[in-house]
Amino acid sequence: MLKQRVITAIVLLAILLPALFYPSPEPFVLVTLLLIVAAGWEWARLNGCAEGVARMAGVGLGLCLATVWWIIGLDVNSRALWLLASLIWLAVTPWLLYRGVQGWPAIPRVLRLALGWFLIGVAWWALVQARVMGVGMLLSILLLVWVADIAAYFGGKALGRRKLAPQISPGKSWEGAISGWLGVTLLSIVWVWGLSDWTGPQLYSALWAWPQPWLAVAALWLLVAMSVSGDLVESLVKRSAGMKDSSQLLPGHGGVLDRVDALLPVLPLAMWLVSW
Repeated sequence: MLKQRVITAIVLLAILLPALFYPSPEPFVLVTLLLIVAAGWEWARLNGCAEGVARMAGVGLGLCLATVWWIIGLDVNSRALWLLASLIWLAVTPWLLYRGVQGWPAIPRVLRLALGWFLIGVAWWALVQARVMGVGMLLSILLLVWVADIAAYFGGKALGRRKLAPQISPGKSWEGAISGWLGVTLLSIVWVWGLSDWTGPQLYSALWAWPQPWLAVAALWLLVAMSVSGDLVESLVKRSAGMKDSSQLLPGHGGVLDRVDALLPVLPLAMWLVSW
């Protein structure tokens, strides 16, 4: 399993890194659009669609997003869209977690599919617009999620006693979540002091430039909470579908949604926060 994970990670990095650092954003947009097609297919499968229908749905989602890109371009003000997606996540997540695994199938399938595809598509749009703003902006958002996850893992391992959502994700603890919050706060301080001079526009300088430091801390902690929410919501959906992973598309890692679930709510919220 470890060997598979390493090989898959190397292959992904060999594809994504050149696209990420290419002078123009178009190669990165194209590569990530293919991943979104896979995510749309996985979402359809998780919600009970037949294989053929799921494949058509994934391709359809990709074509819709490509059409939007072609018609309006990448450099467009999407602040209202970021706010709408963030409000949906903030409103729906507590309700879903309260209803639990059994409550998910009770929601009409059409609504589940449409809402999921919409939020996946918006997250992709936020991803590519972050890249348009600069590599520093995109990496600062990605690192927030990665550091939160790593800090939560090690903090939960060492200190975890109180389960966060035992029926949905038994491995998560409140102590792990607090470790994630502290890890991201430290990351933001280190980044602003040591990296802000050469990375261009990025999340942490934008937040710490606010008049009150406590607002920056609150925003960072909200972003970490949303990363946990994205992970928990996907775990809830997988448990409802009786699946361990969203797919086996990435050997050793599961599916695309397994790798980006925490990013889905974080990307639009982060982009809304930096667009003030």
